[in-house]
Amino acid sequence: MSSSISASDLPASGGLSPGRYLAVAGATCVAVFALVWAWVAFMPLAYLDPEYPAWLAKERLLAACDVGSVLVVGDSRAAVDVMPRRLPGRVVNLAVGGGEPIEAYSVLRRALACPHPPQRIVVSFDAGHFTAPDLFWERSVAFGFVGPTAVARLRAVSARLDDWSVYALRRPAGLPPGLRAAAYAVRFPTLYFAALSRAGGFLRWWENRRALAAVLAARGQYFFGTAPGSAEVAAEGHLRRFRPLPVLDWYFNRMLRLAAARGIPVDFVAMPMNTATWRAVRPGVQAGFAAYLAGYAARYPNLRIAGPVMPHWPDRYFGDGFSHLNPAGAARYSAAFGRWLGREQTAQRPRNTGRRFSMKEAVASR
Repeated sequence: MSSSISASDLPASGGLSPGRYLAVAGATCVAVFALVWAWVAFMPLAYLDPEYPAWLAKERLLAACDVGSVLVVGDSRAAVDVMPRRLPGRVVNLAVGGGEPIEAYSVLRRALACPHPPQRIVVSFDAGHFTAPDLFWERSVAFGFVGPTAVARLRAVSARLDDWSVYALRRPAGLPPGLRAAAYAVRFPTLYFAALSRAGGFLRWWENRRALAAVLAARGQYFFGTAPGSAEVAAEGHLRRFRPLPVLDWYFNRMLRLAAARGIPVDFVAMPMNTATWRAVRPGVQAGFAAYLAGYAARYPNLRIAGPVMPHWPDRYFGDGFSHLNPAGAARYSAAFGRWLGREQTAQRPRNTGRRFSMKEAVASR
């Protein structure tokens, strides 16, 4: 008996045609990319730098218009040294790591738009945050603290002054600044792949959540180094001269003008540096910084320079090489700051008249 099998009797092939295979593969890639993008956009606490929760806490305080009656703006030393929970009245610390007058101006603009704006502004920058760019792209833009509108304003100001030192600094992946700002605004995944890799995708979630809660509870204060002392020389000790960047000077002036237009007192309070840094500072740097601030105090009657512009404390009170106070140092400083602030808040004399209680006296009166 013979039999034959025709082609029609064979089972149909389960393979995909090349066109269909490419379509399925493409759809899969798009779906995976979309999932990654959603994760990057909505779960930044799971993978971003350990400093991100502090920035997010400050953004939430600002968005909720929880700006206090006294608002602190400035750089990382102010973010560490001023502990609102230890101070009289409602103080909120919105100073940020690497902060410069650009970020402070942005914060003040938003704070003054609140139903109950602050009644006093405390500003604190070290000399280096007037003379060189710092972390504008790596922190302020990447963390969403400064958005595309502020970046566009920076571009316009930079063009007007012909000072591109901040705007054009560092262009990873060859992206022009405007495009990069837009990509950060939508948290485009490729910009965050390195952070995702370092965090294993999600491993920072729990620690970052705890840090966020802690900074919110502290009204914006947080720590960097916590070592029991540091004799490293910070940025001021390496400056050859004090020459503010035009773009940073523009934002500092605009911030002061904004406060003056609303009649809000502004106190420039310099945070202490360690003794090692103070000994390394060139005399011309300190003199130039003091003259620069004095010029603005003469221009704006609402501005007061509260104490020396480069105070210094023993090295044992500092926790790292950037002259950030350690917990013991911050507690000591905040006690002095509280004494000074209490005197300021209860003083009945008009501003800029009569003898005022300085931060130097507050420290000495402990």
